[in-house]
Amino acid sequence: MKAAITLCQVQEAAAGPFVFHDPLAVGFAKATHLGYDAVELFLPGPHAVSVDDIKSLQAEHHLDIAAVGTGAGMVKHGLSLTDPDAAKRDQAIEFITNMIDFGGQLGAPAILGSMQGKWGGDVSRDQALGWLADALTIFAPLAARHDVPFIYEPLNRYETNLINHLAEGARYLATHKLDNIVLLADLFHMNIEESDVAQAILDAGKHIGHVHYADSNRQAMGFGHTDPAPIISALKKVGYTGYLSAEVFPFPDADQCAAQEIKAIKEALS
Repeated sequence: MKAAITLCQVQEAAAGPFVFHDPLAVGFAKATHLGYDAVELFLPGPHAVSVDDIKSLQAEHHLDIAAVGTGAGMVKHGLSLTDPDAAKRDQAIEFITNMIDFGGQLGAPAILGSMQGKWGGDVSRDQALGWLADALTIFAPLAARHDVPFIYEPLNRYETNLINHLAEGARYLATHKLDNIVLLADLFHMNIEESDVAQAILDAGKHIGHVHYADSNRQAMGFGHTDPAPIISALKKVGYTGYLSAEVFPFPDADQCAAQEIKAIKEALS
């Protein structure tokens, strides 16, 4: 397993669980200095930064791109895949499609989190889950063209009422025969929803394709009450070799948070 850290350039997410909000060149340099293997990018959109600029930063700082987030589509543009307005749903699909292409050119998968939306009002749960499946059917082959998967993230009940558990997500992918889509195991969400985080990882097994390595309070691992040992053991048992990515609040500040997170990851993997 490898270590990644989040770099955010979305002004509307300034208070969100992302570590570095510096200019990208600064964020890349800090990540390299601390010993991270990769960065996870949270950008305003697919055209906010050129692919060539990111590749130049990668070459300079010897970092991979672990993943690219799509959440700006929600927090900046108010888009979701389950919006009752068909035009808004189409815009959401276009935004994510473009993010898949952006990330794919960097060898990085795109993540669907907040843009999945939720059901309620005039939208039934079955209708929302159907729209979600329709969109995932579009995204999966687009990601495959770049030889990367598409990442779907079950969120906690306060952020979505669609899919909250890894097992539920795995069943959903199987039911809809959604190939080339993997699940994101976000330990913060899992600490809210799963009765046993390690067992949930064992049960999801091969479906896990990315991990957000956050403590129970969404701070750097070691600043809450999560015991990482059984979680790391479970990830090893299911053969997970991907990233442990720091999508956490920058507490007490970004630099101390990043230093604590890489320390915790190295200790867990030693």
